[in-house]
Amino acid sequence: MIVSRLELVDFRNYTNVAFEFHPGTTAVVGLNGQGKTNLAEALAYLASLDSFRGAPIDALIRVGSDSAILRATVMHSDGREVAIELEINRHGRNRAQVNGNKLGRARELLGVMRVTVFSPDDLQLVKGAPNDRRRFMDDTLVAMALKYDALRLELDRIVKQRNTLLKQVNGRLTADTEATLDVWDAKFAKAGDQFGHARSELATQLRPTVAEAYDQLAERASEIELRYQPAWREHGLASALSAARDADVRRGVSTVGPHRDDADLFIAGLPARTHASQGEQRTLALALRLAAHRLVAEIADNSPVLVLDDVLSELDPSRCAALLHHLPPGQVVLTTAGVLPEAAHPDAVIRIENGNRV
Repeated sequence: MIVSRLELVDFRNYTNVAFEFHPGTTAVVGLNGQGKTNLAEALAYLASLDSFRGAPIDALIRVGSDSAILRATVMHSDGREVAIELEINRHGRNRAQVNGNKLGRARELLGVMRVTVFSPDDLQLVKGAPNDRRRFMDDTLVAMALKYDALRLELDRIVKQRNTLLKQVNGRLTADTEATLDVWDAKFAKAGDQFGHARSELATQLRPTVAEAYDQLAERASEIELRYQPAWREHGLASALSAARDADVRRGVSTVGPHRDDADLFIAGLPARTHASQGEQRTLALALRLAAHRLVAEIADNSPVLVLDDVLSELDPSRCAALLHHLPPGQVVLTTAGVLPEAAHPDAVIRIENGNRV
């Protein structure tokens, strides 16, 4: 998959600007605060309809404007050229179109474009809260197959409805509220078991690829392990919900299920979150992203665009060179505020200053 052109209108600090990218590696260069990460965010947003920086919609739209427009021209591996457009609205629904045809929902844009992003904040994949690792796994599932987007949305809806009911009962169930809770538990168990199974399969698929990517970056053999083994999966979510019902009613919240899970990462048998150095943690985070990128490329038979946002400055020279040497096939967009290392060899360079291409 190749993005040949990106146009931004009133997105972040961009008023109206267009960028053209090389099919190989394009370096985006500029001082801090000029808009490099905003460009990376725009590419990723068109693919995921979400900000990898966790930003709300209001932050994506330029101050003084009511909407932002993102347009991209994408070439797929089968030779199809697709023009996509997304209008992000401060008030009201977002609107999207493909090749000039309006889509019923903006989420129908998912899958038309695939992008993998690694940024300095991805250190949280290793040292951050469980939510960071859940999001990584779930985003990877959605990139592999769109059915997981619908399943994730359904699971979120069920958890919210169940939690609302638990709060309303105020610690005491009546016959009616218990019957209603039984209904939500049945729905929760069905969707949760499906999603838990998908995550478990993903962890199994990712494990050897993460280890391989880490070894390539560290330039030495290491024992890397990724585990997804929530206790509730042993006997199924229905059984776990039944066992946790009293606690859930008392606390007014769903205490067990995929929304509470974590994925465990180990280096040489020790928890990476607490025992690894920051350099090891950063290398492992990058290995996770590269492994997911390779897996999505294999499953979707269409390599995503790889965006490395200010990654080179976060790695020591040897690991920086190793990363550049082991970049996966396909299009790469890398941003940097510093001098490009000799090993980068970009096919094209874009320079940005104050939201403009110079």
